[in-house]
Amino acid sequence: MSNDDGILASLRYLFEDLIGEEDDTPPLLPEGLPQAAASVVSDGVHLLIEYQGTSYAQLYVDRVCRFVRRLDDDGRALCDIARLMAMRMAYEDPIRIAQLKLMELAEGKPASVEVRKFRFDELILALPAIAGEPVLDALDAIGWRHRRVSIRFSNASRTGIGRLKLEAALKRWRLYSTRYVEERAWVERWLHMISRALVKQPKAVPAIINSANMITGHGDPYRHGLADWHAIIDGLATFDGTLPLGDLADAMADVRAAAEPDRRQTALKRAIAQIRARALGVAADAVPS
Repeated sequence: MSNDDGILASLRYLFEDLIGEEDDTPPLLPEGLPQAAASVVSDGVHLLIEYQGTSYAQLYVDRVCRFVRRLDDDGRALCDIARLMAMRMAYEDPIRIAQLKLMELAEGKPASVEVRKFRFDELILALPAIAGEPVLDALDAIGWRHRRVSIRFSNASRTGIGRLKLEAALKRWRLYSTRYVEERAWVERWLHMISRALVKQPKAVPAIINSANMITGHGDPYRHGLADWHAIIDGLATFDGTLPLGDLADAMADVRAAAEPDRRQTALKRAIAQIRARALGVAADAVPS
């Protein structure tokens, strides 16, 4: 399946949810799936049904299908793709945290109160775009877009549980949010880079796959990880011949080690620039005079 096909599939599942044609039948696992990956993909399917629904889980299966029979190992790389993609598709937003708190209650765990810090834009981006965009404009006007706010998630009282249920019920609108559009675009780009590495630099495939670990959680750590990931991919994983980088995996490891939780990305950008300069310098020296 091409990247365009993946985006069209994502839009199709969004439309199905909008008109209420959700099929409760769990999607079938891909044909030809290595035995080692079957349990990982099955876990991903169940996670995403719980997270959003069966059509969202089908999108996950369709994405996994792109790599069945394309990887030459014993299924380990496909396991990593399936596991990390499920985690990324079940991204952590206030709706998900409310779901998890309700699950704790259903599983008989002790009641608890959890306080999470979000940025205002993070909360608004979880709303349908038509409602959220005017609010974001207003926040920009007063300089509050990145302001932090503490949110309580409590399953320790009837009021808290009622609020959790209301928040969890918003999952139906998640696929219409700006955040979902951003996450869908990121997953598609990550999968595209894995496909490009398979063709251009097979030894770098594990590094591209595992780069998804850079993006976790919410708030500033999430935003920093996302920005760092794009900087590394833009700077090093070109695959177009303009950067003669012999060992992309080592280069990615070096710059990830240099990265710091810095909004300006000073150390990261310096490390990327140094690696690019070395690679381009070696290439220039190799050209006969």
